[in-house]
Amino acid sequence: RSAQATRDDRELVGASAAFEQIMRSIQEAARVRSTVLITGETGTGKGMIARAIHTAGPRADRPFVPVNCAALPETLLESELFGHKRGAFTGAVEERKGRFEQASGGTIFLDEVGDIPLPTQVKLLRVLQERKFERLGENRTLSVDVRIIAATNADLERLVEEGRFREDLFYRLNVIPLYLPPLRDRREDIIPLAEHFLERFNREHGKGVSFTPEALDLLVEYRWPGNVRELENLVERT
Repeated sequence: RSAQATRDDRELVGASAAFEQIMRSIQEAARVRSTVLITGETGTGKGMIARAIHTAGPRADRPFVPVNCAALPETLLESELFGHKRGAFTGAVEERKGRFEQASGGTIFLDEVGDIPLPTQVKLLRVLQERKFERLGENRTLSVDVRIIAATNADLERLVEEGRFREDLFYRLNVIPLYLPPLRDRREDIIPLAEHFLERFNREHGKGVSFTPEALDLLVEYRWPGNVRELENLVERT
């Protein structure tokens, strides 16, 4: 049996017991405002799951604001998260609201949270504990009502042991843990996903491509190190 849940113009698609458990976890997490920590390998769809939790909950009509914490150096990441006052650092030519303010009333999605530098982790911990922060270069304390969903492909417990991630922050983030198994461990989802992607790309590109039985067998046998993202890319390229 295939289960689906529409999210914008994309869908969460699967037929495995693991997928159905993920869908139940989304509904359970959506009913509360507790922080969620989504873990799993790269390409398993952590961003889509985060958005699904937001969309299924009472904040669905409020902003969903994603932040890739691995994409920016420390100073720019703090500015991205908390905003800055004009002149707070070189290049800060105007006052800017951060992502937490932009997500007010809604959800902020902190992707690759394991890559956040230790000094920024301290400020993030305060937001989790008190829902308060200051913009860079400013002493005025701001309060924010925001739901936090974090995701990582790193082993945060190992990073805690190595002193690279704060233990108190880990426990604050890991209130509702949600693990996404790799595609190779839920092979029943491969064909429904492949057919879903094929239908979408046929529609987008005006094609009428179909899979042969032999091609489907090869898809199921492959280990998919890049998970769902790799499968989607392969179907589009084909």
